[in-house]
Amino acid sequence: MGLSIAIVLLGLLAAYLLGSIPTGFLLVKALKGTDIREYGSGNTGATNVFRVAGKKPGIAALIIDLLKGVLAVLLMYWMLNVVLSEMVASSGIASGIAGTSDSGSFIYGGQSASIDRFMSSRPWLLVLSALLAILGHSKSVWLGFSGGKSAATGLGVLLALAWPVALGVAAVFGAALGLSRTVSVGSIAAALSASVFMLLTQQPFPYILLALLCGCYVIFLHRSNIARLMAGTEPKTFGR
Repeated sequence: MGLSIAIVLLGLLAAYLLGSIPTGFLLVKALKGTDIREYGSGNTGATNVFRVAGKKPGIAALIIDLLKGVLAVLLMYWMLNVVLSEMVASSGIASGIAGTSDSGSFIYGGQSASIDRFMSSRPWLLVLSALLAILGHSKSVWLGFSGGKSAATGLGVLLALAWPVALGVAAVFGAALGLSRTVSVGSIAAALSASVFMLLTQQPFPYILLALLCGCYVIFLHRSNIARLMAGTEPKTFGR
C-alpha cells in the first residue's frame, strides 16, 4: 500500500511539473533572447508568443502547451494502472483483469474491498492530475509561480479525459475566434462550454466538476481581458 501511495503522489507531482514547463518563456528566450513577460500581455501563453515572436513560435507554443495537458493525464493513467496491477498481484486475484470499459475503468473478477475503493477513487485522481497540470501552467514553479492562462493545457487534459468533449470545446473556440478575431473571446467561450459538453456526453461527475472548476479558473485568469472587452479596448488578435 505504501508503494501505491508513493506512485500516486509521484504521478501528481509529475502532472504539476509537466504543466509548469514554461513553453512560451523558453521559446521566446531561445529565439529573441528576451523575457516574454516584459512584452505584450506579460504572460507566457501561446497568444503572447504569437504577438512577440511570430506565427510559427506561437503555433509551437500552442501545440506543446496542449501536449503538456495530454501527457500529464496519460501519465497518471499509466501510473494508476501500475498501482492496480500491484494491488491485484498482492491480493492474489487469479482471474486478473478482463478488459477495460470505454471510460477506461477496469473490469476485473474477484473484487476485493481495497480494489473497489481504488477504482472509485480513480476518476478523482485523474481529475486531480488534470487540475495540477492546469495550475502548473499558470503558476509555474520555474517562473516564480507566474505563467499563462491555461486554455491550451486545459484543452489538453480534456482531450486525454474525454476527447468528444475536447472536440466540442475546440469547435466552440474556433467559432468564437472566427467571429470575434480575438483569442480571449474564443478561450472564454470554450471555458464556458466545457461543462455543457461534459453533461451532454454524460461524463462521470468528477469530470463534470473538473470542467466547471477549470472553466471558472480560466475565466478568472482572463479577467483583465474581460475588462478590456467591456471597455472596447481589447486588441484584435487577427485583423478584419
